[in-house]
Amino acid sequence: MKNCPIRKIGIMGGTFDPIHYGHLRAADEAHAALNLSEVIFIPTGVPPHKTGQRVTSAEDRYMMTVLATTDCPYFSVSRIEIERKGTSYTADTLNILSLMPEYQDAEFYFITGLDAVMNILTWKNTGDILKKCKFVAVSRYGYTHKHLQNELTKDFLKLIIPLEIPLLAISSTELRERIRNNRSIRFLVPPLVDNFIEKNNLYKKSYGGI
Repeated sequence: MKNCPIRKIGIMGGTFDPIHYGHLRAADEAHAALNLSEVIFIPTGVPPHKTGQRVTSAEDRYMMTVLATTDCPYFSVSRIEIERKGTSYTADTLNILSLMPEYQDAEFYFITGLDAVMNILTWKNTGDILKKCKFVAVSRYGYTHKHLQNELTKDFLKLIIPLEIPLLAISSTELRERIRNNRSIRFLVPPLVDNFIEKNNLYKKSYGGI
């Protein structure tokens, strides 16, 4: 019996508070560049890097992510971190995914911003993470891939795939600030996400998140 080909699965983790076109563009570029079978968006349940900061409810962030990805056949959204109790750590999420029957033939590619990859050594169980996936370091406004050489060892750099994409200078922080100041976020987020934010009156009050 011939061995089944390994499926390449992208993982797009984040708070998505709110999700925007920058996230979607990065996932789509990674899908094409690496020939991924699908990209799983995983909204963080309890983000470890935002302790003491206000974060929109997990259910609202999950719904915005679903609305943003609904039209793309190779995007999916997982509740794995939302339903798991306690702080959401990438290492734990990868352990769970690797044990799922549907992903036994999968090779994982964790898609995230270049700035986040530069801090990978501060993540929980970094060694375990790098054994279970490769990192796709997406270019971010104000950062270049040369920064990685100054922050990471050569062994880590071998496991990181740089991905240059058309730069979209959009951040969730900026979007929340625009909403607080009654400025439009049209064309910065998908229309369904814009409508959801307006309908649920999100981000109108003072907000301490990143």
